[in-house]
Amino acid sequence: MADDLQKKPHLSALVGHTNGLTKPASLAATTTRAAGGGGGGGGATASSKKLVIKNFRERPKLPDNYTQDTWQKLHEAVGAIQSSISIKYNLEELYQAVENLCSYKVSATLYKQLRQVCEEHVKAQILQFREYPFVRNHRNDSLDSLLFLKKINKCWQDHCRQMIMIRSIFLFLDRTYVLQNSMLPSIWDMGLELFRNHVISDKQVQTKTIDGILLLIERERNGEAVDRSLLRSLLSMLSDLQQVYKESFEQRFLEETNCLYAAEGQRLMQEREVPEYLHHVNKRLEEEGDRVITYLDHSTQKPLIACVEKQLLGEHLTAILQKGLDNLLDENRISDLTQTYQLFSRVKGGQQILLQHWSEYIKNFGTTIVVNPEKDKDMVQELLDFKDKVDHIIEVCFQKNEKFINLMKESFETFINKRPNKPAELIAKYVDSKLRAGNKEATDEELERILDKIMIIFRFIHGKDVFEAFYKKDLAKRLLVGKSASVDAEKSMLSKLKHECGAAFTSKLEGMFKDMELSKDVMVQFKQYMQNQSDPGNIDLTVNILTMGYWPTYTPMEVHLNSEMIKLQEVFKTFYLGKHSGRKLQWQTTLGHAVLKAEFKEGKKEFQVSLFQTLVLLMFNEGDEFSFEEIKMATGVEDSELRRTLQSLACGKARVLIKNPKGKDVEDGDKFIFNGDFKHKLFRIKINQIQMKETVEEQVSTTERVFQDRQYQIDAAIVRIMKMRKTLGHNLLVSELYNQLKFPVKPGDLKKRIESLIDRDYMERDKDNPNQYHYVA
Repeated sequence: MADDLQKKPHLSALVGHTNGLTKPASLAATTTRAAGGGGGGGGATASSKKLVIKNFRERPKLPDNYTQDTWQKLHEAVGAIQSSISIKYNLEELYQAVENLCSYKVSATLYKQLRQVCEEHVKAQILQFREYPFVRNHRNDSLDSLLFLKKINKCWQDHCRQMIMIRSIFLFLDRTYVLQNSMLPSIWDMGLELFRNHVISDKQVQTKTIDGILLLIERERNGEAVDRSLLRSLLSMLSDLQQVYKESFEQRFLEETNCLYAAEGQRLMQEREVPEYLHHVNKRLEEEGDRVITYLDHSTQKPLIACVEKQLLGEHLTAILQKGLDNLLDENRISDLTQTYQLFSRVKGGQQILLQHWSEYIKNFGTTIVVNPEKDKDMVQELLDFKDKVDHIIEVCFQKNEKFINLMKESFETFINKRPNKPAELIAKYVDSKLRAGNKEATDEELERILDKIMIIFRFIHGKDVFEAFYKKDLAKRLLVGKSASVDAEKSMLSKLKHECGAAFTSKLEGMFKDMELSKDVMVQFKQYMQNQSDPGNIDLTVNILTMGYWPTYTPMEVHLNSEMIKLQEVFKTFYLGKHSGRKLQWQTTLGHAVLKAEFKEGKKEFQVSLFQTLVLLMFNEGDEFSFEEIKMATGVEDSELRRTLQSLACGKARVLIKNPKGKDVEDGDKFIFNGDFKHKLFRIKINQIQMKETVEEQVSTTERVFQDRQYQIDAAIVRIMKMRKTLGHNLLVSELYNQLKFPVKPGDLKKRIESLIDRDYMERDKDNPNQYHYVA
């Protein structure tokens, strides 16, 4: 910098000979020159010259009165700045004057004089504010308050502008003397200190200022438009004045905010519905966030937002959820639920309390679906719809929060098992309705999607063996009657069950499919066998060979087949046992079906009917009219089964027989006449057997079979554990059993099975300790 050359005016340059009297300075430039020439007295010797830079012996002195005159000029300039009039002197000249004074060690005096001038000016400003009228909370005080704030703001802005200009003149002082003295505030900080001490620290002025600012903020919160730039400037002033903002403004501001929102929260919780209330809370949080950005100090953000959250949310978490969460969930109000989650996530403990209410809602709503027998018909569909709904809420509203997902699963598991066995049974029947031919799911993709959803519900069930029993029963019907919609869909469902429950769960179901495939191969061989017979007969027989352990247990029903059918049965028996010796065939007439050809006045028709329907219709080859008792005697079909069979033929849509007297139910003494005038638009007509509604007895028998299987499984598990452990305490044995058994079981039931095994000598009690068991080899 050029200024550096002016810092040492006492340096000069001297030129002299080496034998000069002056003492050379430490810096020198030496030149040596050798003169040539011959010898003799006139010859010149070698000579040299040296350039020497040397200090003055004494420092140059400032002109008389220089310090006083220079300060006078600077004082005038500062006064002009403070009075907002033009300065007589050039700013560069003033800057240079400060630098000269600093160079001559009068910095301390200069700083002290400057501070004194500034302090006198700032002290004078206080008078205009002390006489200013303003009473807090008076009805007519708003205007006075605003005028006061504008006046204090102008004073502050003027002070800042003046201090910036003053500092630019005294910059050299600020950067040398002040910087080297850590105890001294910079010129700018000195200005702030003076303004704080003599203006803002005045109790009356400070109170008026802060009251005015709080009044403006209150008006803005009430929806009025206010001068935000004025607020920003004044709050910036308080921030710049160090602890004034924190100690005097922020504390009162937060107290008033707390009171405002405490009262507002109490009032609006009574007046508004939950969605409106939450919308208001969100709006308030946005407003306060905007205040921080626009005019409050950034350090206020955290306590301010925490205050709003506490008073409008934290104090009302339970009340909000009790008042409105169920409605929001019932009505599936996605945007309101999203807002609820976002707001509750802001408050400590908010998510946890929302989780609890969410879980309770799922349990209560789910329980209404499951426990009401009147809803059984639609239970599974309602469960699927409910699951879709809560999944959508978790994904969209709760941001796929793992806690909400896990608690939803726990809640589903809780309510679905409040009613043992029935949900498992109904889910099996629902799967049957979807896998049966004629269901409304048009595409394989849609069917697959529904099966996936079913598996999710199935996963929550404890008694999966109940599901298996009913599923197996329905699968058998689909396979044997050829009612399955799709073999691929059947195998896909089987694969899902295997993945979920293991190979042991599906081994019997897989065996059923295997039987059906083996039966096809057997029938190919049987047809070849029949071609080699002398009298193949008129009936085309198809037989399914079922392995007894794989299929549901069917009660055999002895009926009177006609001679041709009996003959065919014997032919097949001879054929099959000839290939597989040592096996026993048991005919299941309840599962038989046939295609009959019939002639009417309208023409020929074909009927797809059950074996029982077949036996009834074949009677009308021998006569046109038979009584109920005659048909029962001839066919040997069990009473209730026969009544349903006759109902399907005489009271359904396709009335091949006419019942006399007319009526929906078949009674003793009813007569049945062949309907020669039968008409139908189709050539092949399927006459569905009227399905007897599954009686309570049948459901109980299926469930009882499951319980019987469970007893075998419990016995096997106890023996397995005892065989391995040899000796075990009762509590440890029960604990092991709970780990191994995959269905719900009561401690009392386990105790009964243990007693049973003790009675059968599989295990024994310890003689000294009745709670200790020993395995009996």
